[in-house]
Amino acid sequence: MKERKVTRREFIGKCAMTTAGIGAALVAPGLAAESAGKIGDYKISLAEWSLHRRHFDGKLNLIDFPKVTREEFGIGAIELVNVFFPSPTYNFLRDLNKQAADNDVKILLIMCDGEGDMANADVKERLQAVLNHHKWVNIAAILGCHSIRCNSGQGKAGDEQAIERCADSFARLAEYGTKSKINVIIENHGGLSSHPESLMKVMKTVNSPYFGTLPDFGNFPKEVDKYDAVRQMMPYAKAVSAKCYDFDADGNETTIDFRKIMKIVTDAGYNGYVGIEYEGNRLSEPEGILAAKKLLERVRGTEA
Repeated sequence: MKERKVTRREFIGKCAMTTAGIGAALVAPGLAAESAGKIGDYKISLAEWSLHRRHFDGKLNLIDFPKVTREEFGIGAIELVNVFFPSPTYNFLRDLNKQAADNDVKILLIMCDGEGDMANADVKERLQAVLNHHKWVNIAAILGCHSIRCNSGQGKAGDEQAIERCADSFARLAEYGTKSKINVIIENHGGLSSHPESLMKVMKTVNSPYFGTLPDFGNFPKEVDKYDAVRQMMPYAKAVSAKCYDFDADGNETTIDFRKIMKIVTDAGYNGYVGIEYEGNRLSEPEGILAAKKLLERVRGTEA
């Protein structure tokens, strides 16, 4: 029987525009055309969600993730997911830091889900969501991360009141992050964040050096041009998620043009980590991760 993939958004739920492209072209026509030249440099990391089935099957614990990342995949940087923390006690965090150091693996960020709606119309619920994220800022600081990844909260594209509420929440959280020099970043991951025009309004309103984006190559609605959306997010990007689902016989991702999208990423001046986030179903998780790594290594520094 074919195993059905579980997306992170589906899991979170169980636990708890082309128009934009036209607008960007009207404002800055030059950005709409692909520039000539080579894809720039970047580093490769592994998002823990790529092994979510292994986690759910009880075959992987977070404490072993650094060792698995280094030994199975030859990758030296990881992105954690808060739902896989067994207990964020100081002793556990100390042990996790040791495991990462022993395997020469950097812990880059924590993807935070299930901590409340940052755009909630109920002010008490919204401010509680802000407070719920404080512990992850603190944990990120102990682990030596640069960021926590958050969700924007619910809201339809162009909902000005939801945008205003979201911006207020993230301004508060970014201010808290400033104390520990931890960035607060939003991934396009449902709600307001999956509509680039709405997300850009949030970014510009908050306007903090400790507030940014995490462009994910997937997660956009069908009506949104993913390439233009990533281009809009890149000026604020502090991390990048290389979402992938399947690969053809030549090793190319079947739903995303990696040469095109990585050219957009590096043309923005980004040369940091690009995190593999495999969510496919045909290949096993290790096979998908290795295929994504090979593709990212192959396109780096080549002509787009």
